[in-house]
Amino acid sequence: MIRNTIFSIFFFSGIIIISIIFLPTFLLPQKFVLFGGKLMGYWTSFCLKFFLATKIIIKGRENIVNNEKFFIAASHQSMFETFYLQTIFNSPVFILKKELLLIPIFGWYLKKIGSVSIKRNKVTKDNLGFFQDISKIIKDSDRPLIIFPQGTRVLPDERPPFKKGASRIYEELKISCQPIAINSGYVWPKKGQKSINKVITISILEPIVAGYSKEEFIKILENNIYGELNLLN
Repeated sequence: MIRNTIFSIFFFSGIIIISIIFLPTFLLPQKFVLFGGKLMGYWTSFCLKFFLATKIIIKGRENIVNNEKFFIAASHQSMFETFYLQTIFNSPVFILKKELLLIPIFGWYLKKIGSVSIKRNKVTKDNLGFFQDISKIIKDSDRPLIIFPQGTRVLPDERPPFKKGASRIYEELKISCQPIAINSGYVWPKKGQKSINKVITISILEPIVAGYSKEEFIKILENNIYGELNLLN
């Protein structure tokens, strides 16, 4: 309980401090703000290792897509992956809930790094232009798009069907998908106490190449990620 409290104090204080320090970079090119995101990822790793004695293992680095456009589809069990994946990949572009952009300072940061927002389960003018936005980002940037196809953080043993958004992105962009399975919920669950002396494994799976139907793709993606999570658990 005490270590959980100390972790939370140091982690959130660090995130706030980094956000404040990098406020002036909002007036500078985007790359300076993106560096702040990577710093948050390394801070997350440090806090987990130092305060909770967490070991972080990365499997499958050899599977990372190189020299071509791709997007990332990752399982989502905690806040961990939203920060830490920025240290592995080239400043990924996040697809996120529009409400997150309303958070003071942090929301400004999300806008500045080029995050794409969407109102879930609603048809709006912004949502209708969603695929135009991400197509432009993929075309004009070397940064990969990242989506959490479960839609929200889930418990480690939950296996909800993936949202259709991932398959629509795959179909629209016609690029490879990099699946990632992460069992972070056993250390840092969305609710309750964090665990001590545990392991978080980030398993980077073989990419799913373009060319499948969206129905085939979402089935392959779901089976691959959940199959890997069953092994990690």
